[in-house]
Amino acid sequence: MRAHSHHLRKLSWHKPHDRPFGHDRPPLGVEAVGNEVRRLRKLQRLTLEQLAEASGVSIGLLSQIERGRGNPSFSTLVQVAHGLGIPVARLVAGEQMTSPVVRKVDRRRLDQGGSDEGIVAELLTPRLDSALEVIRIATEPGYSSEDTPFVHEGEEFGIVLEGVQAVNLGGTRYMLEAGDSISYSSAIPHWYENPGDVTSVSLWVVTPPSF
Repeated sequence: MRAHSHHLRKLSWHKPHDRPFGHDRPPLGVEAVGNEVRRLRKLQRLTLEQLAEASGVSIGLLSQIERGRGNPSFSTLVQVAHGLGIPVARLVAGEQMTSPVVRKVDRRRLDQGGSDEGIVAELLTPRLDSALEVIRIATEPGYSSEDTPFVHEGEEFGIVLEGVQAVNLGGTRYMLEAGDSISYSSAIPHWYENPGDVTSVSLWVVTPPSF
């Protein structure tokens, strides 16, 4: 599975009180993410050059990530994860839960962003090795991922719970209101926007897991 064009803005490792929009659960640190990237790369016996080719991320940036340096964007980590053949949740969500229940306070953040990100993405499924994953996404008015559409393997289903959500699928724009749903092949270039004036909340089911 390869994806070179996921767009969810910059990773930002803020303290909980710096994040009024979304969840208060602290994200996994940059150093821990870097250690996991290095561990998985070596486990697969990949060189930095090979991972760079598979992910589309430069060798220099990969080296910085593995050393816990800088502030890599979420889209970059998506590319790295897919270069390793794993969902990005394996890199940023921390330890796998053992209970089948995911409490609201225990939801794991995938975007890892701060209050200026415009998006909160939370994993609602407890396991990272399931055949599917369910994600709750909240976006602020004006949010858009138009600059770099999503392209990856599998299928997706989404339903809008609050507000409005525009899904741009293969060049066609679908406007969804609360209660509307959509499903499509993830191999079709797709991107999202919130054209409304209130926060949009939607639920997404993705198989196989790619976030």
